[in-house]
Amino acid sequence: MATSTGKVKNLALVGQGGVGKTMLAEAMLHLSGKTSRLGGHAGTKPTLDYDSEESERGFSISTTIAPVEWEGTRINVLDAPCYPDFVGDAYGALAAAETAVFVVDAASGPGTITTRLWFAAEDLNIARALFINRLDRPDADWDTALLTAQDRYGNRLVPVTMPMGSGEAFGGIIDVVHMKARHLVDGKPVVEDVPADLRETAEAAHAQLVELAVEADDELMMKYLDGEEITQEELEGLLGKAITNRVIVPVFAGSCVREEGVISLMSDVAEWFPTMADYGRVPLVNGEELDISPDDDRPVAFVFKTLQDQQNGKLSFAKVLAGTITPGTELINARTRKSERLGHLYQMCGHDMQDMKSVASGDVCVVPKLDAMTGDTLSVTGKVEAAEFRFPNSLYRVAIEPDARGSEGKVYAFLEKAADADPTISVSRDEETGQTVISAIGEAQVSVLLDRLEERAGVTAHTVKLAIPYRETIRRVASAQGRHKKQTGGAGQYGDCWLRVEPNPGAGYEFVDEVVGGHVPRNFIPAIDKGVQETMKDGVLAGFPMIDIKVAVYDGSYHPVDSNEMAFKTAARIGFQKAVAQAEPVLLEPMAHLSVTVPDSYAGSVMGDISASRGRVEGMNAAADAAESGYTTIDATVPYAEVTDYATRLRSLSRGTGEFELEVSGYEQVPHDVQQKLAEEYQEKRASGQK
Repeated sequence: MATSTGKVKNLALVGQGGVGKTMLAEAMLHLSGKTSRLGGHAGTKPTLDYDSEESERGFSISTTIAPVEWEGTRINVLDAPCYPDFVGDAYGALAAAETAVFVVDAASGPGTITTRLWFAAEDLNIARALFINRLDRPDADWDTALLTAQDRYGNRLVPVTMPMGSGEAFGGIIDVVHMKARHLVDGKPVVEDVPADLRETAEAAHAQLVELAVEADDELMMKYLDGEEITQEELEGLLGKAITNRVIVPVFAGSCVREEGVISLMSDVAEWFPTMADYGRVPLVNGEELDISPDDDRPVAFVFKTLQDQQNGKLSFAKVLAGTITPGTELINARTRKSERLGHLYQMCGHDMQDMKSVASGDVCVVPKLDAMTGDTLSVTGKVEAAEFRFPNSLYRVAIEPDARGSEGKVYAFLEKAADADPTISVSRDEETGQTVISAIGEAQVSVLLDRLEERAGVTAHTVKLAIPYRETIRRVASAQGRHKKQTGGAGQYGDCWLRVEPNPGAGYEFVDEVVGGHVPRNFIPAIDKGVQETMKDGVLAGFPMIDIKVAVYDGSYHPVDSNEMAFKTAARIGFQKAVAQAEPVLLEPMAHLSVTVPDSYAGSVMGDISASRGRVEGMNAAADAAESGYTTIDATVPYAEVTDYATRLRSLSRGTGEFELEVSGYEQVPHDVQQKLAEEYQEKRASGQK
């Protein structure tokens, strides 16, 4: 049966990697009765991190769903990976959720990924909450973690639960809304009065909650400002509106391993957190909005994630934005304009799938074998297209080579499927270098792909550095004769031409016929042109294509019998190579415009690294985004060869806080030592028959 919109709430669990997001979802499954034991703890098999790569690496790689039934509400918990290389999935989870719950470690506080995703949730205008976890750790510090979060994300953060003690003394939580102490005894919830020694602190937190929450209602705010007391009933009636409208950001305390504080979180989610209908409208790409009405029977579904599953093939995770879908429903994809049939609908819990007879607006499901990609919208008319959400930049680029010759096709086909399923991955074939190039967020993402390539396709491959598309040109004018004469009995070969080469900066290749007096017959001139161009493709100095050269043929000779097009092509090659050798040939390297945004404290390190990479800092300004106060944007021009690994370097330089954009544009002459090294490598390859 479908669940009505008002009874479904979608929750994205996000935050720094390794802070216990998956354990929180596992605790919710266990306490709600969905699972019989707390998964992933004390040797139990996790329900959500089921992939072998996740087990081996110790962190989530893909978003999984934990459907929790609690107090008459379906809570679809979207457990999103937040390890830096796999954080792209978190953006999709946020786009499908009405609320983002940020899990924060009580010892280390909010991290850089938390901050990045915080602003992503802000851009999506969804509600937010914090769950400060691991309060049972010896180094847990509730006050510092809360103050750090408030300093970073604003004073709208207010506790709705708070801890009773910390470390070994952690004994449960205080429900600030109801002013009750809550803890577990043998796994059973116990509700008691607030301990006397914590009463004053709890009352102060309650007063702060009231002071902020009344801002959600003008009438109650005036009552509060007039000094009248806000009743418990009025406060509880306010909280849903205050959370939905981001007037407050509720903060929860707990320990997922001990399952303390999780029941209060689930109860508050069921009671006060928003449903999709509470937002009323869904933004579309054309600036319009889709009305969310329970009376609208025209189904619209939004694909927020796709997954290549080893057993089930391609799976599409979809949220129903309007109407109700059933197995067999046919909808039109707004991107492709093609009809797609939703053959089966499944509810997933980790890797387990159960058939769904219908899925109502606000709920999520998994649909196999759709052509849809992440971000696609399916509707009856095909004219509804939900607004795109922003993925992190995929600027880690590396080439992939199979270990065995002949398996290039299998490798490319596998990588293409991976790219179809994950928008943070792209794969291309560089026709110039012959390399298969993959773009991703980071090294670990590529490593997982290669492991899966071996596991699922039976092919092994490895990464190699990107081949840099250098260019060659000349700096001065020079002339030389190209003469080819070959006699082998019978008709021979004879071609003779004089060529002049000169720089042609910015104008590309130009060929001029200056021959007079018929010294070279007109029908052989195109062959000379072709011979020059073929030589330019292979280069002269280091084997790279030549650019911006003007070539003139101004004299020569021919033989009435032995001259032919092939002979003049060969003569042109000889003459061109000799002329270039005298024309001060130089190597050019592609330059990259680099724009780096980092916290002010890391700006010096980044600029030092740019200088060490032969780069030029061309500007330094405060970040334009208001959400990034305290950040600096550095603009620079850097040789592309020096920044192919910049995604990894910047993560190290800025401790994961930096972001950058890179665009390859234009060429500049390489330093003499770089040119000499590349020329020597080229000659060695030629000598060994590799070139």
